[in-house]
Amino acid sequence: MKHVIIGTAGHVDHGKTALIRALTGIDTDRLVEEKKRGITIELGFAHLDFPDGTQAGIVDVPGHEKFIKNMLAGAGGIDLAMLIVAADEGFMPQTVEHLDILELLGIKDGVVVITKTDMADRDWIDMVREDVHERVKGTFLEGKPIFEVSAHKGDGIDELRNALCELVKAAGEKDMNVPFRLPVDRVFSVDGFGTVVTGTLIEGCMKVGDSVEIAPEMAEGKIRNLQVHGVDTQMAYAGQRVAVNLTGLKKTVPDRGCAVIKPGSEKTSLMLDVRLRNLKGSGRIILNNSQVHLFHGSRVVLAKVVLLDRDVLEPGESCYAQLRMTEEVATRIGDRFVVRFYSPMETIGGGVILDDAPMKHKRNVPAILESLRIRENGSGKDKLLHLVQESRFNLPDSKTLAAKAALDESVVAKELAELLAEGAIKEALSGRYIAKETLELAWNTAQTLLTEFHAENPLLSGMKGSELRQKLYRGADAKTADAVLNLLQEEGKLRRVDECVALQGFHISMTPQQEKIAEKLRTIYRASGMEPPNLEDVLAQFDAKELDEVQRVLVNLSSSGDLRQISESIYYDGEVFRDICRKTAAHFAEHDTLTLAELRDVLGSSRKYTQALLETFDKMRFTRNENNVRRLYLGFDKEIG
Repeated sequence: MKHVIIGTAGHVDHGKTALIRALTGIDTDRLVEEKKRGITIELGFAHLDFPDGTQAGIVDVPGHEKFIKNMLAGAGGIDLAMLIVAADEGFMPQTVEHLDILELLGIKDGVVVITKTDMADRDWIDMVREDVHERVKGTFLEGKPIFEVSAHKGDGIDELRNALCELVKAAGEKDMNVPFRLPVDRVFSVDGFGTVVTGTLIEGCMKVGDSVEIAPEMAEGKIRNLQVHGVDTQMAYAGQRVAVNLTGLKKTVPDRGCAVIKPGSEKTSLMLDVRLRNLKGSGRIILNNSQVHLFHGSRVVLAKVVLLDRDVLEPGESCYAQLRMTEEVATRIGDRFVVRFYSPMETIGGGVILDDAPMKHKRNVPAILESLRIRENGSGKDKLLHLVQESRFNLPDSKTLAAKAALDESVVAKELAELLAEGAIKEALSGRYIAKETLELAWNTAQTLLTEFHAENPLLSGMKGSELRQKLYRGADAKTADAVLNLLQEEGKLRRVDECVALQGFHISMTPQQEKIAEKLRTIYRASGMEPPNLEDVLAQFDAKELDEVQRVLVNLSSSGDLRQISESIYYDGEVFRDICRKTAAHFAEHDTLTLAELRDVLGSSRKYTQALLETFDKMRFTRNENNVRRLYLGFDKEIG
């Protein structure tokens, strides 16, 4: 069943509450003070039942300028609006302000209702009607029906009810698959039940037993009971007025301005990037660094306006801005908001949230303005590509991108597939992406670093991977950095030799003397097998004049994988060491642990070599040491050796 909220708007004492009573039979003024003064102070709620079984919620908002905060608390969940204009008075200041607020909140459909027709003659009503027609030009109510009613006599009520029924039928369906969110506009306690909050469920659906967070404090709780229009229900849907009985709240008592949300579905922030609009009729300019009151949902906070491309925002203009709040707010991209002048309090503008958790921006930076332009007007594919580019080496996944772009995950999957096919992005790790331009930046930097390294170290097969990662991606984890290097290797730009990385076209160039030394060293270590000689004994086999060159060649052979150094004085032939690793892995295929004695038996080697090998395995993260018992290192996925 479709669920729609109809909201009233208009000047004080123009008959909003009486009209709702005539339509529904429900008196939305519940406070003694409201009945005594004859005006609405707090939000009122009713429901309108149609012949086809559809039920619409109705929010009755205060019309007095002193209670505009209360009006805004209820207006955020409105789908359809009834702009109320009294026949005996016509358009008044709060009529104008309420219409501006509905426009700023993005309301798309509704009707105009001229009330109290029993208190004016035909000529006057015709004049009011013509004035209304002119006043709504350029707004969402231009061209919409104008109804004339008398709540006192009942004139025109049936026609209005029928028209509302048709509007509700035509209203769009809400997405129930998104995380639920209910801005709280009223809080009270019930004996035996505890805390109850009410509000319009603007997104998703909630059910009894659901865990919740109270934003922005992010206190945790659970739903004990739900009511919709006073009737218990197991589940409530977006577009319904809901009372939520909460339990398990340990840290925070909710108040108006907070929101009941699905855990983990929103971030809190002290800054928002927005498209800010100054109302044409505001009569106020918005200066850079102006203080304003920010209204979002049912929450109001003080904020400083930082204009990102100008110093002054004139009436009728809009621009990109960053709002910096004095208190955290929990929002979502695409949310609408209203701003009111700091003093005196009057509505001057509003807009839409483009980034719900931005960094602090400098002003007049073309890249920032272009980023916001894409966030506002770019296609889904444009937004995703831009977000992947902005993420650089953080490698976002599809879920993160969907949240940041405010797109459905199925849409994101389709657009990412197209970007991959076009080569605009690459999948660096399973389900995590990097932009082509970021990969090109990594290549340019790696090329420069490795070119310099090869020039300074012509006998080394490459730079240690850990050193290159640190220089390329400061702060990135090794797995992420390795994934980027692997992509460059797949593109044929780099090659990896054991733990070293080199440019694809790099080749070690030895002098004839060095080649001779290298071959002699290979022969010595290859022949020694599982128990190679100490380095001192190896060096003794060379002429004293050659020792400096021997040391340089040893470093080269170690970096190329021809030899493997496992201690200060012990080297193994590279293939022998790889065979040792394979035998060790075979042991772990049948056993959970490995001791020094067990490895000694597997290899047929002495304690001296076995101990050095175990320590090398630990450094390689092939094994981990638990009180001198080795276990296979969790997540070990390197090629053995």
